[in-house]
Amino acid sequence: MSYRTETDSMGEVKVAQDALYGAQTQRAIDNFPISNLPMPKMFIRALGLVKEACAFANQELGYLDKTKAQAIMDAARAVQSGELDAHFPIDVFQTGSGTSSNMNCNEVIAHICQNNDQDIHPNDDVNKSQSSNDVIPTSIHVSASLFAQEHLLPCLSHLINMIKSREQECESITKTGRTHLMDAMPVTVAQELACWRAQLESDVKRIQYALEDCQTLPIGGTAVGTGINAPKGFREKVCEHLRTQTKVHFSPCANPFEYISAQDAAANLSGVLKTTACSLMKIANDLRWMNSGPLAGLGEITLPTLQPGSSIMPGKVNPVACESMAMICAQVMGNDTTIMVGAQSGNFQLNVMLPVIGYNLLQSIEILGNGARLLADNAISGFSINTDNMSSSLAKNPILVTALNTVIGYELGAKIAKTAYKEGRAVLDVALEMTDLDEKTLKELLDPSKLVQGGLPA
Repeated sequence: MSYRTETDSMGEVKVAQDALYGAQTQRAIDNFPISNLPMPKMFIRALGLVKEACAFANQELGYLDKTKAQAIMDAARAVQSGELDAHFPIDVFQTGSGTSSNMNCNEVIAHICQNNDQDIHPNDDVNKSQSSNDVIPTSIHVSASLFAQEHLLPCLSHLINMIKSREQECESITKTGRTHLMDAMPVTVAQELACWRAQLESDVKRIQYALEDCQTLPIGGTAVGTGINAPKGFREKVCEHLRTQTKVHFSPCANPFEYISAQDAAANLSGVLKTTACSLMKIANDLRWMNSGPLAGLGEITLPTLQPGSSIMPGKVNPVACESMAMICAQVMGNDTTIMVGAQSGNFQLNVMLPVIGYNLLQSIEILGNGARLLADNAISGFSINTDNMSSSLAKNPILVTALNTVIGYELGAKIAKTAYKEGRAVLDVALEMTDLDEKTLKELLDPSKLVQGGLPA
């Protein structure tokens, strides 16, 4: 590999000849050979958006001439496109302020401009009116807001709509409900699905509310929140340009000190993503239980056959889509723990775990969205219902006697249920022997299709 020599305030550094970055990026590459995990593509895109908006604001306010500003904006758009992601190799586990990633972007933009015969300095021009300390938390908010709106929320909406379509097919199918994994009063399959849908609809509302906080930005607070070296009106101009470019209502935060020294908004969004993971874990596990067997388990549904389930047991098929979703949820919960620890690391005027907060937040958004879409397409859309199994277990369910509580009392109901369990008989037959109710009345009181409607017996 051929090299060139770059210089910064600490001296000379050898950089790969074809690299668009410079000395400070190379120092970070050398200093942090840790995980081989670069910052996410969505974060790099957000950095490019922020740099473009800052150049726009500096030009509008007369702090950067039009030629330089346009050169920076054009280069920043190239960064946003993703075509330069290979020139952003710095490890996630770097300086806690993300200064290395900020300078990486500054150097790449400056080099693009220099290659186009524009004399642009990474600090004096690209980073004008900025600090890593406001650029990086701003980029976390921008990237999370855009990724959630463009990726996660549409994927959750797809899953919600898929569940809703299956509800309509299952309104007349009644099954045994379960509490503590034990037989309980009947429900319809549609009611079971509607619970999942309601959970996810609530999650969407929580995410949307949390995103409002992430759409307020600390840009213009510069080094410590005071706004040193940033002109009056800079914050507003940056947000104006971001709104125009993204159609997301970004605005300056009320107090830059808060958003630079703390990461509470990111922690809040992560907490909501963890709640969404709880919902998706519940749905995935319900599907696994309903699919279990098919002979020695519940066998209520059959999930789509996606791949062979065993290297040694021929014919075995496993609920792999649900297992994948469960692992995604576990990862999101772990990410939230990392983000919580990171959010606590605001020492005086600066949080010093910004890169790992951004990385984990964006990963959670990405994998939750991907998992939700795959769960919809590979599990919810194609499962078939084994109505014979459902009807058979429902007919034998002694807990149906609960419907007689208001007529015969709890104690007699308990005796009927225990006898039905012990003797393996239908609760209707036992109730005929142990009560003075006739068969027609009992059939009406014990009719599962009426019990799923709730309320008191007629």
